[in-house]
Amino acid sequence: MRPLTCIIVDDEPLAVRLLVSYVEKTPDLTLLASYTDSINALNAVKEQKPDLLFLDIQMPNMDGMELAHSLPEQTRVVFTTAFKEYAFESYEVSALDFLLKPVRYNKFLAAVEKARKWFMGKQSENSSLPNVTTVFIRVDGEWRNISIDKIIYVNGMKDYVLFYMDDEPKPLITHLTMKAVEEMLPRENFLRVHRSYIVAIDKIRKVDRNDCIYIGKEIIHVPDGYQEAFRNLISTRSFIAST
Repeated sequence: MRPLTCIIVDDEPLAVRLLVSYVEKTPDLTLLASYTDSINALNAVKEQKPDLLFLDIQMPNMDGMELAHSLPEQTRVVFTTAFKEYAFESYEVSALDFLLKPVRYNKFLAAVEKARKWFMGKQSENSSLPNVTTVFIRVDGEWRNISIDKIIYVNGMKDYVLFYMDDEPKPLITHLTMKAVEEMLPRENFLRVHRSYIVAIDKIRKVDRNDCIYIGKEIIHVPDGYQEAFRNLISTRSFIAST
């Protein structure tokens, strides 16, 4: 496996220097950059697309949780913070690990190894998720085990996600991000067609000439940023007339 790339973001220069020293002595981990300003960091992360982001939470301008919601799909987060009360929120943005300051090297190294295993599993496509038929989501304080094949579409609204189901009269509302849901659902069955929508491919009734998807009781227009993946789907699942 190739070396993992990373970026460090923390508004405390001493904390940045400590993590930089850890990266330097960790095999197969390459530092792309480090930042004390979260806005500059976000721009760099979007451009360089590192594998890992070591990210502080309490920062001025944009805190770590806000930044984590705006990351490229392939970038995984390891939070570094002095406040353990953020641990639950880190789960909501699918963080790989949560390190409490002062970060010790053995904990840092364990987080890197966890990330390495995650990426190896992703690359080899050995994840068992496509074979899973149900997933757990937290609804009204309890865990609901829902059937993947009953999901019609998913609608994201800020920090909440609505699951529209075949067997539920109302959507199931849970505190998640669309990024987390996109990773949770098997890609051969679901497609993100909008910043706020993921659809079950087999439940699309029709697509009109304006690139609007008719699914359930919803009509979803596919914007430009999602057109390529959507058209690829259509082309692989349609009959082409010969001349």
